[in-house]
Amino acid sequence: MSEDLALDTEEIGEPGETNAPASDAATPAAKRPGTDWASELRGIFWLILAVLGFHTFVAKPFYIPSESMLPGLLVGDQLVVSKYPYGWSFVSPTFHLLPFVHGRLLGRLPERGDVVIVTPPGTKTDYIKRLIGLPGDRIEVRGGTVILNGVAVKRGPLHYVDMPYYGGMPQPAPETGLTCDLGEGALRTAPDGSAICHMPLVTETLPNGRHYETVELGVSAGDTYGPIVIPPDHVFMMGDNRDRSADSRVPLDQGGLGGPVPWEYLGGRAEFITFSKTGLGSWNPLSWGQSFRGGRAGTSLHATREK
Repeated sequence: MSEDLALDTEEIGEPGETNAPASDAATPAAKRPGTDWASELRGIFWLILAVLGFHTFVAKPFYIPSESMLPGLLVGDQLVVSKYPYGWSFVSPTFHLLPFVHGRLLGRLPERGDVVIVTPPGTKTDYIKRLIGLPGDRIEVRGGTVILNGVAVKRGPLHYVDMPYYGGMPQPAPETGLTCDLGEGALRTAPDGSAICHMPLVTETLPNGRHYETVELGVSAGDTYGPIVIPPDHVFMMGDNRDRSADSRVPLDQGGLGGPVPWEYLGGRAEFITFSKTGLGSWNPLSWGQSFRGGRAGTSLHATREK
């Protein structure tokens, strides 16, 4: 410790003599150094700047708030989005404060099948969708099947997966404590007594061989679209939960992307899941184990390519 203690000093005399203080005044204590608030604030400023810079140019966390990318992404998934694969644009900063700027720095188009963060024109909200169409493509949707340049995208047979919590925050229901609005018979009970959703899926394979699962709920307004030709420097995106996704098929005034999106509005590529929250649990520490889904951490979000 650098602090000096104030002690009364005594002079040692001969035996029998009375010791007398050398001084009537105690030695004054040294002053404690004050906090250098200017240095502290500078340190905090540079730390915040470093975090914002990392989020702008390298990667940032992202939270899944909706069901539009089921079954691959569940409500409550936390994931990492890399910022550099497509270069940087005016939407790259963490906070969308910049006006529209044409072009991208070191820009590169995504690959079909990439899961992409996009900010719809005129908004400051980030969406997450799958890239389906590239500039110059002629795209349409007929009966739920995507047709690229006159060729139907390959779709596998209908199959099912049992998913707990319908991939999201459970809603109160009379018997099960869960809402599963996928149609009659979709809400089921697992052998352990928990509620699950019997989810209908179709595997879709793009022309480049990348494939992924999509949710097939039957006829919906989004099952018919186009045809249109995607303009230069634009991309076409769709959610994997095809019948419940506000994507490029949906006008901007209805919460969608309003058709093909200029590539300047792409914010990055989704890479992998870090962890996932269920929405269960409470303030009680004994319930905290219910708050997280197991088996989600480290899950890659890159579409698999056929061999």
